[in-house]
Amino acid sequence: MSDAINRAHIAAYLGNLTSQRQLAELTVSSYARDLAALARNTQALPGNPPFTAVSPVHIRKFTAQMHVHGLSPRSIARTLSAWRGFFGWLAEQVEMPRNPVDGVKAPKRSQPLPKALSADDAVRLVSQSSQAAPDASDPAAACDRAMFELLYSSGLRVSELTGLDLRYVQHAGTSSLGWIDFEAQTVTVTGKGNKMRSVPVGQPAMAAIADWIAVRGALVKADPDPLFLSARGSRISPRLVQLRLKAHAQKLGIPADVHPHVLRHSFASHVLQSSGDLRAVQEMLGHASISSTQVYTSLDFMRLSQVYDAAHPRAKKR
Repeated sequence: MSDAINRAHIAAYLGNLTSQRQLAELTVSSYARDLAALARNTQALPGNPPFTAVSPVHIRKFTAQMHVHGLSPRSIARTLSAWRGFFGWLAEQVEMPRNPVDGVKAPKRSQPLPKALSADDAVRLVSQSSQAAPDASDPAAACDRAMFELLYSSGLRVSELTGLDLRYVQHAGTSSLGWIDFEAQTVTVTGKGNKMRSVPVGQPAMAAIADWIAVRGALVKADPDPLFLSARGSRISPRLVQLRLKAHAQKLGIPADVHPHVLRHSFASHVLQSSGDLRAVQEMLGHASISSTQVYTSLDFMRLSQVYDAAHPRAKKR
């Protein structure tokens, strides 16, 4: 008896969505699938109760079952939203103590891990862009080599990279947001929240920057301050850096969607793998909170897990 009543309520609700709310056919079909799942779960409860007897405890049980069966947090949240709307409508048709879905939340969405290149791919990406000697006829290539080396060497954001000046300068009312200190072999940048930090620069990056500066004069026009320049002589844009880096990675056949932030992630992951010093990595990245840096410990563990799975004879079924 309860099954027939539950099916009748679902049919009436879907009819309401079509005629009164005039939702699209695909949207109504999606609601129908979610409510069919609700009906199956309810039918499996002891006593096969009607929807009016479904409680928050039951909904939490259904939610846990969806999670165990591998539904993503996004899918579970969508399903709960459909159920919540249905029970809200049902409460207007029949007497119910409360909407049983109110207060029930989907599992938190897992934070996606940042993508990082393997150490081999990262080194290949920047080293193969810096083997050639500086060529006055192709200053853009020298500029690319210097930018790519510096991104990986110091873990800069692309906005920090493009904001660099050749040296610290101060004009009326303005001063440099970032610059290279060749003697100290550091780069000073202004990050999020206008927080300045200085980060060491590796010798290969310093050499690539020196090579770029040797041919940079061919592009300098109105503004002599920016360290990295476009072909037109203006300060290079983050978008142009992205396009050049992606094209270079594709040319090398590196199997990843490489963009400047990938080199930042790679820098952080590789330094942490080698040193284990989370606080130092936090300072070099310019993270205000250590929790932002801790995500790289997950990357490190994932790498260890991959090595274990590949090497240990009892790690997994083959």
